[in-house]
Amino acid sequence: MRYFVTLNYDGTRFHGWQVQPNGISVQGELQRCLSLLLRQEVTVTGAGRTDAGVHARMMVAHFDVEQSLDCHQLAYKLNKLLPQDIAIQDIQPVADDLHARFSATARTYHYFLHTVKDPFLRHYSCELHYPLDFELMNQAARMLLSYDDFGAFCKSHADVKTTLCHITQAEWRSLGTGRWVFVITANRFLRNMVRAVVGTLVEVGRGRLSLDDFRRVVEGKRRTEAGESMPAHALFLEKIEY
Repeated sequence: MRYFVTLNYDGTRFHGWQVQPNGISVQGELQRCLSLLLRQEVTVTGAGRTDAGVHARMMVAHFDVEQSLDCHQLAYKLNKLLPQDIAIQDIQPVADDLHARFSATARTYHYFLHTVKDPFLRHYSCELHYPLDFELMNQAARMLLSYDDFGAFCKSHADVKTTLCHITQAEWRSLGTGRWVFVITANRFLRNMVRAVVGTLVEVGRGRLSLDDFRRVVEGKRRTEAGESMPAHALFLEKIEY
């Protein structure tokens, strides 16, 4: 039987979602605890692979076991066993052909910025102290909806078969008092893509890239022409849709 697990986590101390040979991962912790509770080796497959330091308000993973499970009781026991920075929201049986990664139709990420020093934001938002033209940044962000190849924002030498993505939403929203969030939704994302997009939009907001320059970066499909990747601690995987 196949089960979907919905969870969230603070990615600060993890080396990302995916199991790493020399570092702690969210996937590794979830597999370890499930295997202990079910007394068998359990492998979980996630809907995506967040990088080191990236958080998730919603991650979905699936695992397969032969027996029928009490999902409510398993979720309770998992939450008791898992570290405090990982929390299980729900466990549900699903059809055997439903896949946490490949059945997902959309994913939404949020990236947080603040321009006024605030000690309570420093762990989950990126602090910047230069003026940014968010109206211009939104004009550039809207351009992304007209393209489908985002090689310019893919980490160099990443092991991907295609750099094609379908972006359906990309915009900066004010949260008030010098706080902003970049919201982006797509069917899939490339490794490091959101942080590279944000870094390039920040270059537009600082006046270092014009809108025409931004368009040339996207069309050029070369990572070296885009902006630097922004820090991971301000990025959240916000929502996954099926």
